Amino acid sequence: MHISSHSEKETQEVGRRVAQKVSRGAVISLRGSLGAGKTVFAKGFARELGITEAIVSPTFTLVQEYDGRLRMYHLDLYRLSGEDEFESMGGEDFLYSDGVALIEWSEKIEDMLPEDTIYVDLTINEDLSRDIEIRGLEL
Repeated sequence: MHISSHSEKETQEVGRRVAQKVSRGAVISLRGSLGAGKTVFAKGFARELGITEAIVSPTFTLVQEYDGRLRMYHLDLYRLSGEDEFESMGGEDFLYSDGVALIEWSEKIEDMLPEDTIYVDLTINEDLSRDIEIRGLEL
């Protein structure tokens, strides 16, 4: 599924719509360059889960946990060296959790992602709009 977004509000709305469709144990791979809107998407996703805390990119902490209708684990693997480091931090627990995992820079652990992972690819266009490609989920 392909969606065009022309504002942060529209990107958050896509995140909200995805959150409406997921269930416990879902893994969402968020991929895109720096500034593509991964954390903006996560904000809309979290709001739909009833999370009222401010959603920030967990670049320096690797994982932020939030309580809502479903527990949300927001991971940012940008600073991770790869699968070995992810395993040593207990990362697999987030892939098979009782909540939902949103993983930014998931390509670093591509081979570890569950078969039913939902992929959300965000691309910045020249006019600063975003193309959002979603695979593994129908909205």
